[in-house]
This record gives sequence, structure tokens and C-alpha cells, in this order.
Amino acid sequence: MSRENNILVKLNNAGFKQNGKWLVEGVTLAVEKGKIVTLIGPNGSGKSTTAKIALGIYKNIEGSVEKYTNKVGYVPQKISIDWTLPIRVRDFMLLTENIKEEKIDEALSLTGVIHLKNKSLGNLSGGEFQRVLIARAICKKPELLVLDEPVQGVDYTGEIALYELIKKISDSLHCGILLISHDLHTVMTATDHVVCLNGHVCCSGSPMDVARNNEYKTLFGEQASQILSVYEHKHDHVHLDEGEIKKN
Repeated sequence: MSRENNILVKLNNAGFKQNGKWLVEGVTLAVEKGKIVTLIGPNGSGKSTTAKIALGIYKNIEGSVEKYTNKVGYVPQKISIDWTLPIRVRDFMLLTENIKEEKIDEALSLTGVIHLKNKSLGNLSGGEFQRVLIARAICKKPELLVLDEPVQGVDYTGEIALYELIKKISDSLHCGILLISHDLHTVMTATDHVVCLNGHVCCSGSPMDVARNNEYKTLFGEQASQILSVYEHKHDHVHLDEGEIKKN
């Protein structure tokens, strides 16, 4: 199997069936080095299933997966932790594997939480914990990073900050990122390619292409047009000093 350009993982008409029911089918996408691909769609649309197909967690799939790297970082949607355990952030980073101290410091610094290294995990805010999870996933500098709803439990301002962080990680590590999000609005400026799922691929393309697509609008309704108007407002001009506006 030959590698195409900078592709890290490629799904070809992939799908997965469980108990006789398709969780998702007919998904074709590729994640390249330095690019962010975002999966969006309503609950139960197959986003997490598609990510697990890409990771190789599901074996008996329809179609095929071509994977060109074993250097993978993963932040799952749900993680079970006993919050009563007196475990520090540093200890959490070392739970499943031995990582050099400088690698831990580097990852925590990149995600902006190095100051929390010796703090108890149970005392972190939702946003701080998500940053620690991401730091743990990038400790060994993966080529492919899979993030399943990495902003859950975080307020809107925190969401924006986390998506900015994800873009920063992509630029700093030059890794490919497969990102699952519930909201196109907050990821529009931080993603290169969007795949909208509803059991299958409804539409895909640039964030603007997807926001304009009728199938996306049907799925997300009035929210879709509001997203587009806000995005276009942000990108058709820039605000200069002293209130002057310059058209792009």
C-alpha cells in the first residue's frame, strides 16, 4: 500500500454495522499532515464511530482504511475517573506509560497548563481538564491526533480558546487532526475540511461550502444561516486602528 503525499489515514467508503444496524456507512475522507478535518452532525450521526474506524478500533468494517502512521494520539469522548483519588496532573500523565519529564513539561506548556502540573486532578475546571487530556495525547508528538468532542463540559468562551489551542497544536507539531465537534460555528476558523454526517456523508468540503449546503441547512435549520452570516461578517473585512474598516 503506497502512501499518497502527506496522507496519514484514509477511509474508503467505510462503514460499521452493529446488531444488524448501520452506525455509519459510505464514509470517504482523508487526514493529511498539518491539516484539520472536522466531523460534525447531530447526536447518533456516526461521528465517534467514524473516528474509531479511522483509529482501527472497529475491525469488521465495510470498505477499507489505509493508515500510514502508528504515531497516534487520542482523546476519547468519555473517560472514567474516580475523582476521589488524590492523583496529581503529573501522575495522570504517567498512568499508562512512562514518559520523560521534559516531554510532560513540553506538552503541558503547549496546552497552557504547566502551572497545574502538581495540582490534584479533582480540583481542575472542565477546561483545564480538557487541556490536560490533550497534553497527555500529544506527549509523544503524534503524527495523527484524534479528538472526540474535546470541548465538552466547557463554556462558550472556553470552547473558542480550546479550538484556538487545537489549531496551535496542528501548526506547532505539524500533525494531522481528526476532530469531532457538535458546532460548526466555533470550528469554522480552525479547520481545513468539514465532513457532515447523519449516518452517512451528507456533505463535505471547506467550512463555507458545508455551511452553504442545503443538506447541512436541513439538518441544523435556522442555526445554519446565522453561522454563515457571522462567519462572512468576520471574514469580509478587518477592523483597523481607530475604528477604520478595510475590506478583504
